[in-house]
Parts: sequence; structure tokens; C-alpha cells
Amino acid sequence: MFLLLKLALFLFRPLIWIIVAFIIAGFTKNEKRKKQFFRGGLIALLVFTNPLLIRLVMQAYEPAPVDLKPAEQYAAGIVLGGFVSYNMKDDRGYFNPASDRFIQTALLYKTGHIRKIIIPAGNGYIVRHGFKEADIIREHFVMLGIAAEDIYVDTGSRNTLENAQNTRKLLDSIKMNGPFLLISSALHLPRAQKVFTKEGIVNRLYPCDFISKGRSNNFLEDDVLPSSMALRDWDSYIKEILGTLAYRLTGKV
Repeated sequence: MFLLLKLALFLFRPLIWIIVAFIIAGFTKNEKRKKQFFRGGLIALLVFTNPLLIRLVMQAYEPAPVDLKPAEQYAAGIVLGGFVSYNMKDDRGYFNPASDRFIQTALLYKTGHIRKIIIPAGNGYIVRHGFKEADIIREHFVMLGIAAEDIYVDTGSRNTLENAQNTRKLLDSIKMNGPFLLISSALHLPRAQKVFTKEGIVNRLYPCDFISKGRSNNFLEDDVLPSSMALRDWDSYIKEILGTLAYRLTGKV
């Protein structure tokens, strides 16, 4: 399922559809078909690069922001990986745009809302290598002054499903009971919540890294002009839908 989902994510990228449509339009000798594919590719390009449309979709899909009460405390924050990318050339991990997960987790710990931090994050790449995301995340938390003994890691997870399964095993091994905060990007949390609930981990969602909130109040840029970022956001949304569908079809949620 891991490999099939990776393949599906490639095949269902809107940009792939658009490129294929223009290639067929460019090479077919049938004039009617040429116009149909060119028109279809152009319409798809305009739709999937429109920032307003994807933002409306995200507003309907992403959970609302959470404001914790001053004395509200949780046994641990479970922060899901995916915000550190590995560069094979220099053998280093780098924080990527989803690193608001790291920032919010550190703030939650420093403000006393979570007593411990759990990081289920291994290596989600198809080609196996020694990169373990959780180790890098833990290292940076310690650099911020967070006690190493308050951080628990799982370095074997490859995807969200394994995040939940391995977190369950980790919690059982250290005999930790909730309640827990499940911390991840707002777009990712609906799918993550399903698999963590299936594993019996009772938690409250703590969304961050919002796509739907990324508006600068500029009508032309935010609503009208085509944006390559909109294409990227559609990729992310389709990934979540396909992932949820795959889990349902295989009985994982």
C-alpha cells in the first residue's frame, strides 16, 4: 500500500493532467481532438492555479484554530513528522514549510500546556537510507532547552498509519496515559485523527500550518492572479483525500 499510494500521488497531481492534455493537443492530428485537449488543459490550468478556489476548499476541510485555556494541560503533545526534509548531497536534514509544527510544539511545552513530547517520525522516502527525522527534531528541541528526558521518539514510522501504530506501542511501553494533544498541519489532521482514534489514542487536535489562513488581504494576489502555490496546495489536498480513501479501503480506519 505504501508504494501504491506513492504512485497514485504522482498520477493524480493536477500538473501531470495539464501537461498530458497539452502534449496530446500538440501531437494529435485530429483537429477536433486537438482543440478539445488544448481547451481542457487550459481550463484545468486556470482552475488549479486559482488561489481563491483552493482556499475555499481548505477552509471547508481544515479544522479551526485551537485556543487553549491558561491552565489547560496535557500529558504529552504528539507532533507528527514531515517538516524536516533530507538532502542526500550533503547528508543533512532541513526544516521545510511545514515546520510550524515544530514551533507550536515548542511553544506548547514552554507554556506548560504539554508535559512531554512524542515524535513518531522515521523515513518516508521510497529509497531507504539512514535519515531518521525524529532524531533531528529531538536534537533541535534539546537545543531550545527542552529536557531530553521529556522527549520520546519513534524512528520507524514511514507514514501516518505507522505513526499511530508505533505511537500506540511507545505509549504502552512507557505506560503513559493521556490526555494528548495531536499536533500537525491543519490539512493533515483529519486523516491523522482517524488512524490515531483507531489505535485507541484519545486526543485533542491542535492544528497549525494553516493553508486556509494564508491571505494577505490583496484581492489580485489572493483571489484572481494564477499562483503556482495553488497547484502545490492542490497536491497536498489530493494526497490527504487519497490517503484517507486508501485507509478506508484497506480497513485501517
